[in-house]
Amino acid sequence: MAIKRVYLDNGATTPVNAEVVKEMQPYFSGVFGNASSFHSFGRESKTALDKARAKTARLLNAEPDEIIFTGCGTESDNIAIFGILNAYGKKGHIITTQIEHHAVLYSCRRLQKNGYDVTFLQVDKNGLISADDFKKAVKDDTLLVSIMHANNEVGAIQPVKEIAEILKEINKNRKDRIYFHTDAVQTAGKIPVDVKDLGVDLLSLSAHKFYGPKGVGALYVKKGVNIAPVMYGGHHENGLRPGTENIAYITGLAKALEISCADLKANDEKILSLREKLKKGILEKIPEVTVNSSGENAVSGILNVSFKYIEGESLLLKLDMKGIAVSTGSACASGSSEPSHVLSAMCVDPVAAQGTVRFSFGCQNTVEETDYVLEVLPGIVEDLRRMSPVWNKRQTEE
Repeated sequence: MAIKRVYLDNGATTPVNAEVVKEMQPYFSGVFGNASSFHSFGRESKTALDKARAKTARLLNAEPDEIIFTGCGTESDNIAIFGILNAYGKKGHIITTQIEHHAVLYSCRRLQKNGYDVTFLQVDKNGLISADDFKKAVKDDTLLVSIMHANNEVGAIQPVKEIAEILKEINKNRKDRIYFHTDAVQTAGKIPVDVKDLGVDLLSLSAHKFYGPKGVGALYVKKGVNIAPVMYGGHHENGLRPGTENIAYITGLAKALEISCADLKANDEKILSLREKLKKGILEKIPEVTVNSSGENAVSGILNVSFKYIEGESLLLKLDMKGIAVSTGSACASGSSEPSHVLSAMCVDPVAAQGTVRFSFGCQNTVEETDYVLEVLPGIVEDLRRMSPVWNKRQTEE
């Protein structure tokens, strides 16, 4: 086949949509004023900012003043977590999961070191928490819950709506309200994300995960939520995110979300068919593999596969030499020698976990690209296994 480059790392980042680039272009040159300035140049930028905020809010079923623009999903997560706790002004209990993105996981670990009580909910073999386990974890001094909408490594979609319903009942009889934050970085622009339907108080997203620019994110903060700043320096973004707004990127986020939401169903069906084609082909062509999650309760774009008796990094490099881009887990954990905390929490065999790669699809991927991967992947796995003493011993014994 003539295909030389196949990008299957959309879970890490996506290419910026050409329409989004076009939408952003005027704000790099012609419309450059500071949105906080009162002159005509500033008012032009303020108008663009207001339009982007209104569009983003509408697409999430929120109100414009409930949308805070940030620099990325990680910043959104940090503002949500530390902002809620800063507003309380006292230490208490936090509930999260073992498989959160490091933006949440590391924040909670830091809080734990600083005297907060943190419960890290366990997950099952599919990467899902139990609503019953969550209910049992709630304490009299619970202040905050942060549970991701979908996991970035295996795609598991958590029962966020069910958790919100449980909290709604619990909060009826409490003096201190328990706030609920969800990291929706892997779901916004990919599956329906309606903040009112989900029932959350705070929700994070990042533009570069749905064909927008890197360096801009958003945080939904429900009206009435008591949240304090974690940074200081200005009145911007309702006082929660000081600093001159990046109008070009904010405009790009809103446009990217609009395009993604308009084609939500069609893109999801296409991506699901590609994922299932690749999964079926791998299971048919390659022995000793395990698919982690990717069932009904998972986003369509992520296929996490453990290839036994080889190293995931070696497989990644061999695929890269063939022009195929994948990852060994979360891009934010790249370079870490530690095994995936997500796969460990799912009780995936540690040896198998070392041979895990994540294929993540986007709307630009094609059937021909998937066929190309299935053409070269079995041979690469076979070559790597020939160099494995464990694999060779197993073959001899059989």
